[in-house]
Amino acid sequence: MAVDELDTRILRLLIEQPRTSVREYARLLGIARGTLQARLDRLERDGVITGTGPTLSPAALGHPVLAFVHVEVTQGHLDAVGDALAAVPEIIEAFSITGGGDLMTRVAARDAGHLEDVIQRLIQIPGVVRTRTEVALRERVPHRLLPLVESVGRSAAAQR
Repeated sequence: MAVDELDTRILRLLIEQPRTSVREYARLLGIARGTLQARLDRLERDGVITGTGPTLSPAALGHPVLAFVHVEVTQGHLDAVGDALAAVPEIIEAFSITGGGDLMTRVAARDAGHLEDVIQRLIQIPGVVRTRTEVALRERVPHRLLPLVESVGRSAAAQR
């Protein structure tokens, strides 16, 4: 999917001003509302835009401890373990990975004791061989996509 310069400008506005109306975005971009809506529809259809909800803070929800838990899984049990992980509310993300372990989860916990309880729950899941936990001390680069969007836009412009 090619993202052109206008798409990049649209995505920038969505990231920087997420509560703005489509009409206002069109005005700020100097394009027709229909053009903007068609672009937004295409970006959603192509999977570039995957959601529109708010970004929430686990810490503000009372879960300030962030840990990455690597999960080693018995061969043939990856799907079942993945389904079981989805039932653990403290797991806010899980990925299949290469390297040391089969899955990597991002876990939000109230404190160290709560984190230990979550890990003990994971160990009880059939197919889980072992876990390895790393606790995050401080966020150095917050989740962001704007630099990537801008890089893609520059590449698209350079290819024209």
